[in-house]
Amino acid sequence: MNVGIIGGSDGLGKTLIYYFREEFEVYITGTDHNKGRNVAKELGVNYIESNAGLANISDILIISVPIQYTSDVIQEVAPFMKSGSLMVDVTSVKEEPSKTMAECLPETVEYIPTHPVFGPRTTELDNQVIVLTADKKGEWYSKVYDYLSSKNMRIIETTAEKHDFMMSIVQVLTHFSFISTASAIEKLKVDLSESEDYESPIYNLMIDMIARIVAQNPYLTYNIQSMNNNGPKIRNTFAEAVIELRDVINNGDEDSFVDIAIKATKHMGDIKNALGRSDKAINALSHEFTLLNKSIGKEVGLKHIYSGKIHVGILDGIEDKTAILKRGNQVKRLRIANIEVLSDEELYDWKINNLNSKTESISCIFSKSVHVETIQNTVMNLDNIIDIKLTDAYNGPQIADDSISLTFEVTALSKSDIENVKNLFTGFGGTIR
Repeated sequence: MNVGIIGGSDGLGKTLIYYFREEFEVYITGTDHNKGRNVAKELGVNYIESNAGLANISDILIISVPIQYTSDVIQEVAPFMKSGSLMVDVTSVKEEPSKTMAECLPETVEYIPTHPVFGPRTTELDNQVIVLTADKKGEWYSKVYDYLSSKNMRIIETTAEKHDFMMSIVQVLTHFSFISTASAIEKLKVDLSESEDYESPIYNLMIDMIARIVAQNPYLTYNIQSMNNNGPKIRNTFAEAVIELRDVINNGDEDSFVDIAIKATKHMGDIKNALGRSDKAINALSHEFTLLNKSIGKEVGLKHIYSGKIHVGILDGIEDKTAILKRGNQVKRLRIANIEVLSDEELYDWKINNLNSKTESISCIFSKSVHVETIQNTVMNLDNIIDIKLTDAYNGPQIADDSISLTFEVTALSKSDIENVKNLFTGFGGTIR
């Protein structure tokens, strides 16, 4: 099946390639043809210069372009969609695209306006929210629904109008309030790096969330604000609430402040769950630092949460929220916010799969009463030992009657690890031959 992505060389459109390329034949278009061809080559998919040409060959056509261009692109490609195909858009505003699809697409083409409520940085579909706002359900609908379910996504079925109202709270209000806060910090000329010396865990979380929002494409953020029909009411209500709270405090009206705070708290709903989730987030922030501080001077494995690359070395120290990793003469600096610390088991598995192991036969004379299985089990408990096998047992000439020569084949991650096995053998009373 051919899946076409208009706008597949950037943003969410590019991210969708990773999800679809293993199961479908993927074709993409982009406004910059050189960039588009490079992305297609890099990700192992196909590039087409024409949106209309892509529409003509696609079983499923996904529109993944900036919000302000979505309706124009739908109108552009609608006449070229093949009979029995499906059109999907992935914008965060649904009323306008839904209306355009209904007006422009022929009866033989199904359409499902959708909103994946996650960004291009998301690496897994599992437990991610996707909203479907189909105004009618054809043959494609159940197939799409079942496919999304198979990926363990949380599917919400609603109308375009209800979606846009809810997103006016989830996105419009949130982005507007966060950007307002960031703008106030900028106007106050606050040195955020200095404020971190005084930060509480809650402040830390808030700054991270604000930074995540303001770091998004400002044109996208503006279009989310300006193209949602509920935007003016949401922004006006927020501004009124801010002014009311400002005046109450400036006027020294404690009773009114307490009344506003209590009403707001009650309306937040399940406070216990909110406290539980935020406690988990706070604990997660401190856990990595605690784990890393305890590991200074030791070998660690650090996995970059976006690239998936694993860096292994001796943790030399922590400086300015950065982990300093040394491996031989190389020094790597990794931002702690972007890494996960591998468990001992995960680090061991990485070593086995990525390092060249060493194998050596070791012959050692033991007392005849020695218990071979005990020796093997003890060796396997040493760090970085992959395997140990008994390959020979000998008690002929040159070996005392009360002794036996045992030969083990030992596989370990390094020469020094094999030397540790030899030391263990001598600790059992053995003599290396």
